[in-house]
Amino acid sequence: MFSRLYGVLLPFLVSLLLAYMLAPIVDFLQVKCRLRYRWLAVTVTLLLVVLLLVLAIGLLVPALAKEVSSAMVGIEQYLAGIDINQYLSEAQQEKLKTITESLNMEALLSFPEVQEALRNILPTIGSWISSGLSWLAELVVVFICMMYLIFLLIDLPSIRENWSKSIPEKYRAKVVTLVHDMDRNMSAYFRGQAMVAGCVGILFAIGFLIIGLPMAIAMGLIIGLLNMIPYMQALAIPPCILLSLVQSAQTGQPIWLTILLMAVVFIVVQTTQDMLLTPKIMGKVTGMGPTAILLSLSIWGALFGFLGMIIALPMTTLIISYYKHYVLGETE
Repeated sequence: MFSRLYGVLLPFLVSLLLAYMLAPIVDFLQVKCRLRYRWLAVTVTLLLVVLLLVLAIGLLVPALAKEVSSAMVGIEQYLAGIDINQYLSEAQQEKLKTITESLNMEALLSFPEVQEALRNILPTIGSWISSGLSWLAELVVVFICMMYLIFLLIDLPSIRENWSKSIPEKYRAKVVTLVHDMDRNMSAYFRGQAMVAGCVGILFAIGFLIIGLPMAIAMGLIIGLLNMIPYMQALAIPPCILLSLVQSAQTGQPIWLTILLMAVVFIVVQTTQDMLLTPKIMGKVTGMGPTAILLSLSIWGALFGFLGMIIALPMTTLIISYYKHYVLGETE
């Protein structure tokens, strides 16, 4: 049943997460700015989000385009500077040239091994083509997510007021306590992790600019976004190594020096994050450290895929809250 409902549940849970994050803005506009109608506050909130995204893209795209152009020039210089004589002798180059000139494609295709390889590859190519044509279905999913998001934001006050009434009175107090703890921990986590990720992205961008790494601002922003999930910035290491090679080709610096400088930036920023940013910003408000958060994401992701990563934080905080209240007997 879960596997059959996965495609339906995923858009709803993504929208629910977005609604949870945008709800404070809607509440602020409705209460503090005295917007009489909830739907008007929701509309203004969504327009503000779209406006911020457009402004961010408008400000960042020119700088990113300039950096990408510079990086492409560096890659061309790096490829042009490769001397094939360093890798192949003249005899090997001549032999390779003879093989390519005398290559008979018709004879090559007659080999059973080649035919078998083509039979194995063609279905994969077909699946790539079909996946490329699935953009319309993805657009429908985005539209459904937007509908979910709008309706959830509009109905949220009613849901907050009435959801506990659906819980049997015998268990109502316990469930309300658990949900309250989950809400508090999730709010603290999102606020704190967003601040940490923003600071880390800025520090990486500054560090990359100092060492002259191509696409410094872009890589800093990407690492900042990855850092919303603890320690996921490690995924940026291979692209940074590639950019270090480009930097080496552009500047003539030794490759080991550019990679060493890049590694120093990673070490300094990671140390700053672990020793200063995370303790100061996150503190103990979430009830979970970065290791526990990473473990919960790994476990729930392994169980339920991307859907599991969405529900990982609320479910883990729910379990921790239950354990503290009803196993350890702790009270607020």
